[in-house]
Amino acid sequence: MLNQFLNRCSTPSLLFSRTFSSTLFVKGVSFSSTEETLAQAFSQYGQVLRVDIMMDKFKRRPKGIAYVTFSSTEEAEKALLELNGRLVDGRVVILDTAKVAKQNQPDSKPKQTGGDS
Repeated sequence: MLNQFLNRCSTPSLLFSRTFSSTLFVKGVSFSSTEETLAQAFSQYGQVLRVDIMMDKFKRRPKGIAYVTFSSTEEAEKALLELNGRLVDGRVVILDTAKVAKQNQPDSKPKQTGGDS
Protein backbone atom coordinates (compact mmCIF):
# COMPACT_ATOMS: atom_id res chain seq x y z
CA MET A 1 0.00 0.00 0.00
CA LEU A 2 2.87 2.37 0.81
CA ASN A 3 4.41 1.57 -2.57
CA GLN A 4 1.18 2.56 -4.30
CA PHE A 5 1.20 5.88 -2.47
CA LEU A 6 4.85 6.49 -3.30
CA ASN A 7 4.26 5.66 -6.96
CA ARG A 8 1.49 8.26 -7.13
CA CYS A 9 3.61 10.91 -5.44
CA SER A 10 5.67 12.87 -7.98
CA THR A 11 8.51 13.47 -5.50
CA PRO A 12 8.61 10.63 -2.96
CA SER A 13 11.90 11.84 -1.49
CA LEU A 14 10.14 14.96 -0.24
CA LEU A 15 7.59 12.84 1.57
CA PHE A 16 10.08 11.80 4.23
CA SER A 17 12.38 14.82 4.16
CA ARG A 18 13.06 16.62 7.40
CA THR A 19 14.29 20.14 7.75
CA PHE A 20 17.60 20.23 9.54
CA SER A 21 18.53 22.85 12.06
CA SER A 22 21.96 23.87 13.31
CA THR A 23 20.64 23.28 16.85
CA LEU A 24 20.56 19.82 18.41
CA PHE A 25 18.31 18.65 21.22
CA VAL A 26 20.37 16.57 23.70
CA LYS A 27 18.63 14.15 26.07
CA GLY A 28 20.33 12.24 28.89
CA VAL A 29 22.71 15.02 29.90
CA SER A 30 24.58 14.31 33.13
CA PHE A 31 23.49 16.44 36.07
CA SER A 32 27.18 17.29 36.58
CA SER A 33 27.56 18.60 33.01
CA THR A 34 28.14 22.30 32.46
CA GLU A 35 27.88 24.47 29.37
CA GLU A 36 31.68 24.31 29.13
CA THR A 37 31.96 20.51 29.31
CA LEU A 38 29.21 20.05 26.72
CA ALA A 39 30.75 22.66 24.43
CA GLN A 40 34.08 20.86 24.69
CA ALA A 41 32.51 17.47 23.88
CA PHE A 42 30.57 18.79 20.88
CA SER A 43 33.30 21.11 19.55
CA GLN A 44 35.18 18.21 17.99
CA TYR A 45 32.41 18.12 15.36
CA GLY A 46 32.32 21.84 14.60
CA GLN A 47 32.14 25.33 16.03
CA VAL A 48 29.72 25.42 18.96
CA LEU A 49 28.02 28.80 19.20
CA ARG A 50 25.83 28.17 22.22
CA VAL A 51 24.95 25.54 24.82
CA ASP A 52 21.76 25.84 26.87
CA ILE A 53 21.19 23.38 29.71
CA MET A 54 17.56 23.37 30.79
CA MET A 55 17.13 23.88 34.52
CA ASP A 56 14.25 22.92 36.80
CA LYS A 57 13.43 26.27 38.39
CA PHE A 58 11.73 24.72 41.41
CA LYS A 59 14.35 22.10 42.27
CA ARG A 60 17.20 24.34 41.04
CA ARG A 61 19.00 21.54 39.24
CA PRO A 62 19.46 20.48 35.61
CA LYS A 63 16.60 18.62 33.92
CA GLY A 64 18.95 16.37 31.96
CA ILE A 65 18.31 18.02 28.59
CA ALA A 66 20.17 20.67 26.63
CA TYR A 67 20.32 22.46 23.30
CA VAL A 68 23.62 22.76 21.42
CA THR A 69 23.84 25.24 18.54
CA PHE A 70 26.50 24.89 15.85
CA SER A 71 27.64 27.48 13.33
CA SER A 72 26.28 25.38 10.44
CA THR A 73 23.75 22.64 9.79
CA GLU A 74 26.50 20.43 8.36
CA GLU A 75 28.40 20.50 11.67
CA ALA A 76 25.23 19.73 13.61
CA GLU A 77 24.44 16.83 11.30
CA LYS A 78 27.97 15.45 11.73
CA ALA A 79 27.64 15.64 15.53
CA LEU A 80 24.23 13.97 15.36
CA LEU A 81 25.60 11.06 13.36
CA GLU A 82 28.80 10.64 15.39
CA LEU A 83 27.75 11.42 18.97
CA ASN A 84 24.23 9.99 19.19
CA GLY A 85 24.20 7.14 21.71
CA ARG A 86 27.73 7.88 22.97
CA LEU A 87 29.00 8.74 26.43
CA VAL A 88 29.29 12.41 27.35
CA ASP A 89 30.31 13.22 30.91
CA GLY A 90 29.65 9.60 31.92
CA ARG A 91 26.12 9.32 30.49
CA VAL A 92 24.76 8.12 27.17
CA VAL A 93 23.22 11.04 25.29
CA ILE A 94 20.46 10.84 22.70
CA LEU A 95 20.50 13.55 20.05
CA ASP A 96 17.80 14.89 17.77
CA THR A 97 17.33 17.97 15.67
CA ALA A 98 15.68 20.83 17.49
CA LYS A 99 12.34 21.95 16.15
CA VAL A 100 12.63 25.35 14.54
CA ALA A 101 10.15 27.79 16.05
CA LYS A 102 8.09 29.82 13.62
CA GLN A 103 8.91 33.44 14.26
CA ASN A 104 6.82 36.46 13.36
CA GLN A 105 4.79 34.86 10.62
CA PRO A 106 2.17 37.25 9.27
CA ASP A 107 -1.41 36.43 10.15
CA SER A 108 -3.75 35.51 7.33
CA LYS A 109 -6.18 38.18 8.51
CA PRO A 110 -5.07 41.79 8.98
CA LYS A 111 -5.43 43.09 12.52
CA GLN A 112 -8.20 45.61 12.97
CA THR A 113 -7.62 48.84 14.80
CA GLY A 114 -10.01 50.40 17.30
CA GLY A 115 -11.99 52.77 15.07
CA ASP A 116 -13.69 52.62 11.66
CA SER A 117 -12.73 55.32 9.18
